[in-house]
Amino acid sequence: MLKSLFNRFFSIIPAALLLLILFSPSITFALGLPNFTELVKQHSPAVVNISTSSKSTPQKPYHVFPMPKDRSNEFNDLFRRFFDDEIPEDRDSSSLGSGFILSSDGYILTNHHVISGADEIIVKLSDRRELVARLVGSDMRSDIALIKVDATDLPVLKTAEPDELEVGEWVVAIGSPFGFDHSVTAGIVSAKGRSLPTDSYVPFIQTDVAINPGNSGGPLFNLKGEVVGVNSQIYSRTGGFMGLSFAIPIGVAMDVVEQLKTKGKVSRGWLGIVIQEVTRDLAKSFQMKEIRGALVAQVLDKSSAKGVLRGGDIIIEFDGKSVDTVSALPVIVGRTTVGKEVDVKVLRNGKEKRLKLTIAELPENLNKAAGKKTEKAPEKEKKIALGMIIQNLDDAVRKALKINSGVLVHKVKPGPAAEAGIVAGDVISMVAGKPIENTQQFIELAKGFKKGDVIPVLVKREGAARFVALKIE
Repeated sequence: MLKSLFNRFFSIIPAALLLLILFSPSITFALGLPNFTELVKQHSPAVVNISTSSKSTPQKPYHVFPMPKDRSNEFNDLFRRFFDDEIPEDRDSSSLGSGFILSSDGYILTNHHVISGADEIIVKLSDRRELVARLVGSDMRSDIALIKVDATDLPVLKTAEPDELEVGEWVVAIGSPFGFDHSVTAGIVSAKGRSLPTDSYVPFIQTDVAINPGNSGGPLFNLKGEVVGVNSQIYSRTGGFMGLSFAIPIGVAMDVVEQLKTKGKVSRGWLGIVIQEVTRDLAKSFQMKEIRGALVAQVLDKSSAKGVLRGGDIIIEFDGKSVDTVSALPVIVGRTTVGKEVDVKVLRNGKEKRLKLTIAELPENLNKAAGKKTEKAPEKEKKIALGMIIQNLDDAVRKALKINSGVLVHKVKPGPAAEAGIVAGDVISMVAGKPIENTQQFIELAKGFKKGDVIPVLVKREGAARFVALKIE
């Protein structure tokens, strides 16, 4: 009996020690889990609550980003900006968000969508003072706004070095979700450089920090108490937090802030080209050894790249920076100084080529030339190739589509063209790297393809150009 009690006593000790480890604050910290109390005490006073009012007809309380239909199911959910989920009406409206103080004399950073359309902006400080702010400047493309209040000796936040943030690093958000001031949530950096559907110029930081309506414009901290990002968007099926939140990198935000302060607007670099992702099939059709880069589908008429870049070029390096994905290029170009001459490395016809380009300024409005339907051509002008009925372009079609060469797809039959996504009304302007002038040239070129070949075909549809990979069967 005594021996049995002795054994039972010592069998309980390991369990008791485990409970002690799990619930002891000092031991928990020793195991590497962070303690955020000092960070919050020191830096939350510089986080502010922002409310706005507008007497005009309010916009939708959040911005919805529908995803492309050809994406997988998980991408058919919605990105939402953070606003209260109310039905817009013709009445005085208000929105709620967050922000943080950049300078002791009252400059405050927040999101563009928090203050957009506001007639009045009210900033509530940590000491409960409420001050009317004026808008210094706002930039819709980066979703950054700079406002200012008349005050002095305000607490300020320090920003981190832009490139020091690592995936897996602990981060903390402070803001006003649903109007609850100075709420603190924590998590880790899930990924960097995320590209969202309508935000080509922002390489978002993805985190699993709990973010909800009202957190917009609030700071994202590292464990040093430095701001690494500005909370901006969530990815959700319900409109609430589901473990995917996105922040604007502080380097991008501060570049915008500096331009808003000095010029009142933001200038971005622009090449004037249409680019697309290099898929596995396209990489094979261009005889690439690896899948990377940004494929040039079209060079616009007013582009500074006209005469330098060509459709079919694959940009793999820009201004000394590697272009591994199509989403990386707009970010690099956008942050390049307007007027600067840069080196560009492309793959052209399977060989690397170095070019020089001058960066233009991104226009306020980017208009695409819309394609127009044309009358059917006489039957004798139509020819069959690769499962398509094609015809030459007449002068009316050339003028309507603003193109000089190519063949018009009249009908697509079951086969490789249909599988590649080519449809009636498309204009084929390049095949296997060769510009197409007429139907006869197209047919002669098609005769040289062998079964199993994968051919890059440049298709123009409603003013937009895109390469498709056509598999020869």
